Amino acid sequence: MADAKVIPFDDDRSRGGAGGAGGAAQRPARRRGAGSRRHGAGTAAMGDVQPLPGRTSVGDDAPVPRESREPRAEHDGGAAASGAAPGTESGSGDEAGGLEQRVASGLAFLRRRLTGDYAVDDFGYDEELTDQVLMSLLRPMYEKYFRVEVKGIENIPSEGGALIVANHSGTLPLDGLMMQVAVHDNHPADRHLRLLAADLVFMLPVVNELARKLGHTLACAEDAARLLEQGELVGVMPEGFKGLGKPFADRYKLQRFGRGGFVSTALRARTPIIPCSIVGAEEIYPMIGNARTVARLLGFPYFPLTPTFPWLGPLGAIPLPTKWTIQFGEPIHTESYPPEAAEDPMLMFNLTDQVREQIQHTLYKLLVQRRSVFF
Repeated sequence: MADAKVIPFDDDRSRGGAGGAGGAAQRPARRRGAGSRRHGAGTAAMGDVQPLPGRTSVGDDAPVPRESREPRAEHDGGAAASGAAPGTESGSGDEAGGLEQRVASGLAFLRRRLTGDYAVDDFGYDEELTDQVLMSLLRPMYEKYFRVEVKGIENIPSEGGALIVANHSGTLPLDGLMMQVAVHDNHPADRHLRLLAADLVFMLPVVNELARKLGHTLACAEDAARLLEQGELVGVMPEGFKGLGKPFADRYKLQRFGRGGFVSTALRARTPIIPCSIVGAEEIYPMIGNARTVARLLGFPYFPLTPTFPWLGPLGAIPLPTKWTIQFGEPIHTESYPPEAAEDPMLMFNLTDQVREQIQHTLYKLLVQRRSVFF
């Protein structure tokens, strides 16, 4: 007990003050685990704002670590295990609501059809039937089969009358129907094209009714003038059967445009003339022959012989899936001409030739740009 030495409590502090560096060097550094390092890093700056639990301190656009996504994944897994995936109820509700709306719309359409509560104009045009049924039947052929590409739709005015003049080809008049769908589906003003058709169209039992419902009318100056005066968009194909039934060797060579009656009609109505060029229709039924005797017996202008028809029977009537392009050219305005210009045969001849040359030139340009008949 006599040899004991009393060590004061502040001995360590006095030694640290005298030789702090040496004392710190002599004491071995304590090793910390990973957890203690993360805790120390998180509490080092007491003045910093700490992130809320479950949030990361990085930006919103930064990827979320897997550890932070695991609880959500487990929650989603539990929801999936219970049969209710996230968003399923709202998605299924929207689908059910859309289905109910379509069914209700279809039933209302059928009720109007059965009760006769629908509008038809003086020419037999049924706009509701055209929009909801007939266009829906033509649209798969337009979009999927012929894959029609439309150019120059902005050249068609948004309102008022206009006369669209197009080339005619393909053995069967599918080009007119595809042009009608092109205007209906692509024009920003949702305009409808009223086609002028030949007398034969209105002599066939079923075709007659369908053509009337689609808005077609006889290719005569009186009907065309009435439609243009009403502000309708009218389509005409002046080549007629000469262009529709020409041999495959003469493809994309325009035939004579008649006597220019469409120009006289446009001059009287003071409406623009819009040239239209259609590429792709010439190859759907390559006409390599014409059975004139059969055509006379049936009362047709021609009876086509193609590589598939009539040799393959009904299968030969299926058109080839060519790639189509429909281009609407710049309009030719007629407002500046005086009213008596419609009686000037020289002016009508010049305007007819101008329209024809513009369509022919556009056809050649589109053919040069085309990669293939089918693609």
